[in-house]
Formats: sequence, C-alpha cells, structure tokens
Amino acid sequence: MDDQGKTFLCISNFFKGNAFLTQLKKQGNRVFLVTSEKLKNKPWAFEYIDEIFYMPGQDLDWDLELLMKGVGGLMKNHKIESIVALDDYDVEKATYLRENLRIPGMGQTTGRFFRDKLAMRIKAHDSDIKVPAFAPLFNDDDINQFADHIPAPWVLKPRSEASAHGIIKVHDKDSLWENIHELGDNRLYYLVEQFKPGDVYHVDGLMLDGKNLFSSVSRYLSTPMEISLGGGIFRSANLKYGSDDEKAIKKANAAIMKAFGMKSGATHTEFIKSREDGEIYFLETSSRVGGAHLAEMVEAATDINLWAEWAKIEDSLAKDYTYKLPKVAKNYAGILLTLSKFEHPDLSSFDDPEVYFRVPLEYHAGLIVKSKNQDRVMQLLDDYAERIAREFSTVADAPELKKFH
Repeated sequence: MDDQGKTFLCISNFFKGNAFLTQLKKQGNRVFLVTSEKLKNKPWAFEYIDEIFYMPGQDLDWDLELLMKGVGGLMKNHKIESIVALDDYDVEKATYLRENLRIPGMGQTTGRFFRDKLAMRIKAHDSDIKVPAFAPLFNDDDINQFADHIPAPWVLKPRSEASAHGIIKVHDKDSLWENIHELGDNRLYYLVEQFKPGDVYHVDGLMLDGKNLFSSVSRYLSTPMEISLGGGIFRSANLKYGSDDEKAIKKANAAIMKAFGMKSGATHTEFIKSREDGEIYFLETSSRVGGAHLAEMVEAATDINLWAEWAKIEDSLAKDYTYKLPKVAKNYAGILLTLSKFEHPDLSSFDDPEVYFRVPLEYHAGLIVKSKNQDRVMQLLDDYAERIAREFSTVADAPELKKFH
C-alpha cells in the first residue's frame, strides 16, 4: 500500500460531485477540478479542492485540444495519477485525455459503451443480452426494413445525450421519415428503436476490478422519458429486497457490466420489463452516479453514499490497497421531483417523520422519503405527488437539441 497522497484531476461540466471531491481530499489527496467558466459561481466544495480550472463554453463548446494542452501544462509540476469524469458529458473528455496522456483508466473504446446508445445496443445484442429492436439511421434501406418489420410505435433517440433529452416518439412510417428528414445530416447521431411499454428500472452500482460490489434496484414510477415528453412529477422507489424482479435485474446488470468491460467506479443502468412478454430488456448504461438526486435516494435506502464510496474506490486503486464496502442497510426510499412555479418552494408542510431530504434546486420541488415499510413509502409518494402537483408543479418546454456528440 502506498500511503502517499495522489493527484486526481476531476472533470465536471455540471455542478455536481461535491461529495466525491470532498471524500478524495479527506483521503489525503491533491484534488484538481476542471469545469465550465459558467459554473464559476456555483457553491463548489472549495475548501476540499486544491485548484479549479475553468474552460470556456458549455459541454460541446469545450476545445479538447485546449483542454489537453492545459492538462499537459499542469503535468509539468504535478504527476496526475487519475482522471475522473463526474458526469455523462465528461466521459469523452476523460477518455480522450487518458488515451493521449497515457493515464490508466477507461479508454475511448470502452467509453463508447457508456456514452453511445448505438454502441451499447450493438454490444448488448452481440453479447446475447435482450434489447428492444433498433437500427442506426445511416442507410435508407435499413430504416425501411426496420419500419416494415418492427411494429410501431418507435422512438428516435440521440446516441450520446443523457437521460431522455432529445427523444422523439413516432407512430407510423410517414412520421418516422418526416422526422428523419428534419434531422438532416444530424440523423447520423440518432438511432430508431421499438418502443416497448413496460416498467422501467434503474440499477445504481459500484464496481471494482470487474466485480459488482454493490447494486441497488429501483423502479421509475414515472419515467424520465414520460417527463421529457409530457411533463409531470418524476418518481422512483427501490424494489422489495429479494423479489424476483430485483434478482432478475441484478443478473441482467451483471451481464451488461461484464460484456461492456466495466472495471471500476460508479454505474447507472436502465432496463425495461416488457408488459408484452415479461422479459427484461436493456435500455442504456453510464459510468457515473445517477442524476436527479437518485444518489440521495439510494443512500436513504442503503446507507451507501455512492459519491463518497466511488471516491474511496478511486483512492484504493491509486494507492493499491483493498477497498471495503460499508455495511449495507435494507430500508425503503422513494423520490419525487418536479419543476416548480416558485424559485424557492416552501415544502415545510411536508412534515411526516419519513421525510429524509428536501431537494435544494431552484425552481424545483422535490422530496425523498424513507421507511422500513415499503408500503408506507409508496403511500407517501402517492399522497405527496398529488399535493405537489396541485401546489407547486409547472411545465417547461424541453430545450431544442442543436449540438451532438
């Protein structure tokens, strides 16, 4: 074991990951952060960050050559042992830097499986893992073959967007082609997939050296896609421990991680249980902690802080010691979250003892509830959703997708 502090370069194009940065510093390391200059005034955990570097632009506006030269300049006086991407949109940046600077960790080929939805589907299909029928939008004959043989409805999905951003649902061949023509040259960055009605689940996990150390299985009570296309209240809750669905989805998740070559870190993976045949189908995965405050929900249910434990895993890899997962609790927890009419909604009237966390986002109303009793969690989520919809909820148009990875 190497007790000496190591140097970590963390990349985050969104304001997130303070718990990760804090834990890394508490482990005795030097912590650098690269983020967007637009996030300069966010409440980063400054006391736990040795230095912050700001890039001009947001996400795709980042100049990767400029980023690499900046990191190269930093390396003249600091030996960087690890580069960590804290968000979906940072995976390409981190893999690009690791490849060019020969720093250990996930490279660009494996990184594709955790960012590119087309690469994910092809790899899963080739590994005999069930996926909804899909096709790339490269070739007109392939698209017509898909539309003529796969029953509608279908969804057009951006290959490298996070969550449900940019998804278009279509119900017939004419509207499929109409939307493809509207995409123009950007059709290369989309795929078409059969829409399968069913319950959507997410697995939030931790990996080390190719082994699943921890996984928590939850079900979206209203999915990100439903919220993206129609608005409403986002809700999720963890499954009954030891249930058939929990076992089946954990097994499917382990198969995905093995097929995709995931070694170490946090993962967030989604599956759908088809109402038509009852089978579990893979939807997508990512090498990060789940967004929308799902990490706090997982912590409420299990006592595992995904951000902090991910940081400890990265620390153990850099210093070559054995990481030990803390004891996992078996509580039940659920989250509800919606856009709010008010910048700082007053949620003090939601005062049941099961309230574990109030989401601190501006123009959002959100709560996490926790109990030993799953039925109590579900009851509160139903009651609170009705009240929040009536008192706080509003709808905003989804931003138009103009740039593609």
